Amino acid sequence: MKKAFITGITGQDGSYLAEILLEKGYEVHAIIRRASVFTTQRIDHIFNNPNLKIYHGDLTDSSNLHRLIAKIKPDEVYNLGAQSHVAVSFEVPEYTAEVVGTGAIRLLDAIRDENIDCKYYQASTSELFGGIPGTEPQSETTPFYPKSPYGAAKLYAYWVTVNYRESYDLFACNGILFNHESPRRGETFVTKKITKAVAKIAKGEQQDLKLGNMNAKRDWGHAKDFVYAQWLMLQQEKPQDYVIATGETHTVREFVQIAFAEVGIIIKWQGQDINEIGIIDEIDEDKFHKKVQNSTTTVKQLKGKTVVKIDKKYFRPAEVELLLGDPAKAEAELGWQRKISFKDLVSGMVKYDLEYNNFGGKE
Repeated sequence: MKKAFITGITGQDGSYLAEILLEKGYEVHAIIRRASVFTTQRIDHIFNNPNLKIYHGDLTDSSNLHRLIAKIKPDEVYNLGAQSHVAVSFEVPEYTAEVVGTGAIRLLDAIRDENIDCKYYQASTSELFGGIPGTEPQSETTPFYPKSPYGAAKLYAYWVTVNYRESYDLFACNGILFNHESPRRGETFVTKKITKAVAKIAKGEQQDLKLGNMNAKRDWGHAKDFVYAQWLMLQQEKPQDYVIATGETHTVREFVQIAFAEVGIIIKWQGQDINEIGIIDEIDEDKFHKKVQNSTTTVKQLKGKTVVKIDKKYFRPAEVELLLGDPAKAEAELGWQRKISFKDLVSGMVKYDLEYNNFGGKE
């Protein structure tokens, strides 16, 4: 039985990865941070699996990482743990660097010091690129230009992974994953914020949705697809770095439109920049009543209502306008293909948020 060690298992990616590994017959070991409230909602449905072993730990604690790596002797290590919110990284840059950047070298050092023969996956990010005009689509050879403390910390982790691979002959690789979402996405991320707001507005539980840069373009895929690529990378004979992306891009505005359309609501846009607003123009009543159950509002009350507003507090100090990935290498060498379309991604997130208040389901 193969053994895997995961950091960040309680996050979106970690929970999907744990499911995949358990289904493939792995013994999965993972660390979670000690907290006074439960943080395991995403893995509650697999928590009692006999092949899942949970320990308390943190990427800021090197002694604990060394002990666990020596004890478990994993075949595969997946470093998914991070302070992963880009906007928040501007508020807590030092902590972000400590967990995201230095955390990676602590884990790599534990593997090297304990002389563990394993394969290491580093969760890298499209935020490494920063959207230099004219470099799209971004591939494994595109120059890096991070525009946030999060991106800069991930850049350090990326190069440390490459350095340990070349210096100590470790099987260590980077997965440069573009934006990937799912019903399990955290509520502070813009995609989840949008789909949850759409569900609440349709039910009459929320008045409007406040957003920042509506023109930002992102390459959005489904986390379940992207996590499978992580596993594929560690099944190769030689360690390499791969971009995982869909190869298509959409604006935040498009995401909003498609999310509302899932409940039969058509949005009309008025104004520009900070004064832009989204107004409910039309409603497909049959679709609305089919998708939305137990709503405290009516179609008549919703029609003509302003439901999307811009708030300057959601703009970043340095904005990345466009990220578009080129997954050609991953498709050719890993045999990887995304299976879930952008529309189905948004549809699944809205459907989930209409049914559950939190991570109550397994989607």
